[in-house]
Amino acid sequence: MEPRHRPGASARSSAAVFCLWPVATLLGVLALIFGGIGRSKAHRGEATNAGQAMAGIICGAVGIALGIAFGALVLLS
Repeated sequence: MEPRHRPGASARSSAAVFCLWPVATLLGVLALIFGGIGRSKAHRGEATNAGQAMAGIICGAVGIALGIAFGALVLLS
């Protein structure tokens, strides 16, 4: 039996992921906003998910950094 190989499948998926860098930046900003809201509610005692809010802030910051890096790569190349 021959292995299944789809020519160009990895190229198409790489191109799709590469074109989504603006979405990563936008979602990173939203993660920072909602993480900050969650963190402030946890400090006021209205919520118990301070760690989850901090994870959102960290992931948002990483998303923004990667989005800016890919944007710079696209615009400067």
